[in-house]
Amino acid sequence: MAAVLSLRTISQLHPNLSSRRVTIKPRAALHGARRMRVPYQLKQEQSRLFHRLPSGLNMEVIVHKRVAEKQSDEEKERPSENPPLDFVHGSYHAAWCWAEHWLPFFSASGYDCYAVSLLGQGESDAPSASVSGTLQTHASDVADFICKKLTLPPVLIGHSFGGLIIQYYIANAKTNQISDKRDLFPKLTGAVLVCSVPPSGNRLTFLIFSSGLVWRYLFPKPIAAFKVTRSLAAKGFQTSLSLCKETFFSATMEDHLVLRYQELMKESSRMPLFDLRKLNASLPVPSVPKSAIELLVLGANDDFIVDAEGLNETGRFYGVSPICVKGVAHDMMLDCLREKGAKAILSWLEDLKREQLR
Repeated sequence: MAAVLSLRTISQLHPNLSSRRVTIKPRAALHGARRMRVPYQLKQEQSRLFHRLPSGLNMEVIVHKRVAEKQSDEEKERPSENPPLDFVHGSYHAAWCWAEHWLPFFSASGYDCYAVSLLGQGESDAPSASVSGTLQTHASDVADFICKKLTLPPVLIGHSFGGLIIQYYIANAKTNQISDKRDLFPKLTGAVLVCSVPPSGNRLTFLIFSSGLVWRYLFPKPIAAFKVTRSLAAKGFQTSLSLCKETFFSATMEDHLVLRYQELMKESSRMPLFDLRKLNASLPVPSVPKSAIELLVLGANDDFIVDAEGLNETGRFYGVSPICVKGVAHDMMLDCLREKGAKAILSWLEDLKREQLR
């Protein structure tokens, strides 16, 4: 039990301190109080750290180191030859969405895993602005963590709007290689875009502004267009179980799991991830030379948010053939057949390692 000592008591116990000024530094508020009223309980072998950003704000990071049970003591001490994996979530999510299933999967496969919660999301601090940040600030926060905490170039894995943040990172990492600012966006081993918002934006931003993808999507699917606007822009998924399931999950997803994730989603985003008007004005993201980075574009056949044309647009933009996983919805890392997407990424990672060893 913690005891609170008065200054008089302290001076009685330690007379030599009586003439000195006693300064007690308070602990960071974030470590003493949860931001989410429905906290996410970490799994065994997972830990939570708070990375101090240059802004002075703390960014939550859930860590799951590679499993080394079957390795010798010498092998356990040896640095992993596999690149670390750094996961970036999308809107209405936080680091917990990766910690639930994919962090245990990839750590068991020999990879050190780190999942960040962007500012204003999950257990991270919130900035004083009305929104969490911009493409630039979010990418810079991820870069700062990589620069200061990771010793090997990681593979960045981004979902939905997190994929768009990674695309901005990639564009700036290539640009910075010929400037004095290269350390702002450290080198990557590769990147994976999971059900990512395409370089030009997605139906959410354009449904609001009535241009671009909305016309392609609205006319053939007016009911679906209305639903996605109601679900995301109006946050209808937070109160409707059926709409939450249709937006993020497969029809076979069990209701009790949808309810659990629905509560975590509501608590994850205390403020909007972006100002969509400003985001729309900054798109498309800058292009990069073909084959400038090892990239996997991964989509879901039953994705309610990013349609097939959005997936193909991203593939064309980077000159790669996208992989579409059947039987999986937008939240691929949480959905019923979540292991299908994880195995596709693991296969790509293994191919990448073989290529680097040649």
